[in-house]
Amino acid sequence: MDLTNRELWMFGGFTVLVAIMLYIDLFLVNRKAHIISIKSALIWSAIWISTALAFNVFIYYELGATSALEYLTAYILEKSLSVDNLFVFLVVFSYFGIGPLYQPRVLRWGILGAIVMRGILIVIGVELVEAFNWMLYVFGGILILTAIRLINGVADEVEPGKNVALRFVARYLPLSPKIESEAFFVRIGKVLHATPLLATLIVIETTDVLFALDSIPAVLGVSRDLFVVYTSNIFAILGLRALYFALAGVMQLFHYLKYSLAIILGFIGLRMLLHDFFKIPIEIALGVVFGLLALAIVASLLFPKKDKIEANVEALEAEAGATDP
Repeated sequence: MDLTNRELWMFGGFTVLVAIMLYIDLFLVNRKAHIISIKSALIWSAIWISTALAFNVFIYYELGATSALEYLTAYILEKSLSVDNLFVFLVVFSYFGIGPLYQPRVLRWGILGAIVMRGILIVIGVELVEAFNWMLYVFGGILILTAIRLINGVADEVEPGKNVALRFVARYLPLSPKIESEAFFVRIGKVLHATPLLATLIVIETTDVLFALDSIPAVLGVSRDLFVVYTSNIFAILGLRALYFALAGVMQLFHYLKYSLAIILGFIGLRMLLHDFFKIPIEIALGVVFGLLALAIVASLLFPKKDKIEANVEALEAEAGATDP
């Protein structure tokens, strides 16, 4: 992969920008273990999203309108797919009994690890597509299969106790059942043990790699420009930590989102399969992505799950009964 001096400067500037923001967020503002408030999470979510959109303006002036539309489409797509990561966070934290006090530390290192792994996988993906054009058909097929899996519930496939990487680590490093501090390792007697925090981090990291194998082909179906693919993907996962704490209590409301995402992935997969015969303009792709996501959110709010309605009615009835003389 040969990069021009201009591209090297752009990648370098992006890396510096991300490094500065991550340092402020993770190691200055949120350096000590504490429960992140919804207000703080919303502020940082707004900061990350605003920065990503401002970067889109930079791409428009540097690379043109087509690249800017590709970046925006890829960013919205990746940000939406990351909702499944949030569900996984909930499942894994619950499984290992990680409370709100220590969740930020796990997600801090989880996000940093995800940035490194995503970068490696993106470079490999772009190189494969550049070297072998038929890989687009492979990625298109993967997306259609992922769409089917998404309808069945990808988060339901996560079983922390059966995680291969965790079982491998446990074979050589005993796991402590207790959480005594925010440390990933603790000595019990003279033996070094891994804490539940490390176990949680391992499961989150390996699960993110599996999700990346699905989501990166989706972005390659939108653009094959390495800079556009890389920056949109990284910006999408940078705000995941804040987004989790902002939406943890309301994620279950958007129950139609997975169906929209499944249709979107199927559409992008079809776009890749037809690329040699019929090119779907990026403007149409952006409209499909944005329109289906908006439809899912509105439908979820207008038509909540029946069990949620019944639960609310039962709660109101119980409250009314308690207040009757």
